Amino acid sequence: MKQSSTKLFILYAFVVTLILTAIGFIIMPLVTNNERLIVFLTLFCGLIIFLIMIHQIMDRYIKPVQSAATAASELVKGNYKVRTYEKQYGDAGKLSNSINMLARFLQETTIQEKIQGNQLRTVINNMESGVMLIDERGYVNLVNRKFLQLFGRSKKDYVGYLYYNVLEQESIHRAVQEAFLYEEKVKNAFTIEMEIEKRYLEIVGAPVFNETRTLKGAVLVFHDITDLKHLEQMRKDFVANVSHELKTPITSIKGFAETLLDEELDDLALQQKFLKIIYKESDRIQALVHDLLELSKLEKDEMQLHYQHVQLSEDVNQEILPIIQHQAENKNIQFIVDVEDNLTLEGDLNRLKQVFINILNNAVNYTSAGGCIYLNVKQIDDTIQIEVRDTGIGMSEDQIPRIFERFYRVDKARSRNTGGTGLGLAIVKHIVEAHKGKIEVHSRLEEGTTFTIHLPKTRQYL
Repeated sequence: MKQSSTKLFILYAFVVTLILTAIGFIIMPLVTNNERLIVFLTLFCGLIIFLIMIHQIMDRYIKPVQSAATAASELVKGNYKVRTYEKQYGDAGKLSNSINMLARFLQETTIQEKIQGNQLRTVINNMESGVMLIDERGYVNLVNRKFLQLFGRSKKDYVGYLYYNVLEQESIHRAVQEAFLYEEKVKNAFTIEMEIEKRYLEIVGAPVFNETRTLKGAVLVFHDITDLKHLEQMRKDFVANVSHELKTPITSIKGFAETLLDEELDDLALQQKFLKIIYKESDRIQALVHDLLELSKLEKDEMQLHYQHVQLSEDVNQEILPIIQHQAENKNIQFIVDVEDNLTLEGDLNRLKQVFINILNNAVNYTSAGGCIYLNVKQIDDTIQIEVRDTGIGMSEDQIPRIFERFYRVDKARSRNTGGTGLGLAIVKHIVEAHKGKIEVHSRLEEGTTFTIHLPKTRQYL
């Protein structure tokens, strides 16, 4: 732009010089020597004045217009960083200022659009629901990260393709078709088979309109409701299990009570037998209700542990081992104990006693006569490790992930005969996790089971 203005200025100067030279050649023969000097000085001064005027005209009018034209061309190309020659002279100056203001506005608008676009992409990609955007022709325009996690493959396998060519689920096809046909929100549910498990998904489809209410496509949102389905199934199982656990003792109590009331039993020994059965079954109900209440307390977020300085070695040896040794002797089971001296930790003493008693009771219940149970408690770095190993019936690999479920039993007949409620390990897991510890299980069928608990020595804060 500066080179063109300079060339134009030189051209104007050259033309003016030629004109004045021609005038000088015409006038010179007609005047005297003294007059020639005056004419020469006049023409020279006129040339200087004329060049100054041309320079001023170019600087005030021609340059701003040329600069404005160049800037306008760059704005059309999308270069909003361009700025024009700016001088406060008349209409040309106003034009330059207006173009610069327009360029700044467009640049700021572009920056804001980029920021908003990045924010929108961040929000969409970090949503916990899958999102797919389809245009009015059925082509996929956008998928987010959660969608790719649910359906697999990469972004390039979806974007730019027709939705029914990249998604095989008929429920999705119906949702898209109904959203286009009825132009209203639709909802459906379907399942997809993953490598490990089945996932339950809910799809919500909604049409997308422009400012003139013209249909421009549809947006599909996929909610993973697998956890909700599992929770619903757990609730159903819980109700069914509680009902089943209560039904047997209540039926037994009712039956023997009716027998005692309806028939005249003169046999005191038989009466005593029936009363013992009623007492035993009512004790089972009481134990079940107690464990349910304990589990309910542990599962509440507001459950508070009463931390104190626990002399673990002393408490285990004095309060827990005598109970388990008595049970083991009654079943002719060898109980081997190795508790490291002077073990201490910060925890809830009563809850920790529950952990030991429930784990060891399980070991006694599921170990046959002549078997062995090993208890090993020691400190490893800043952690107390509790290991309970038995030579009992063990478990298969598919049973291990379920043993901490409420009412799950490896051997239903044996656990019921020993008075178990099926809630002991669920209670243990909650207590250990409340202490910020962890529990591990290793087992082989007919070879035995090992429970390993790791508890921090000091109280862990969030």
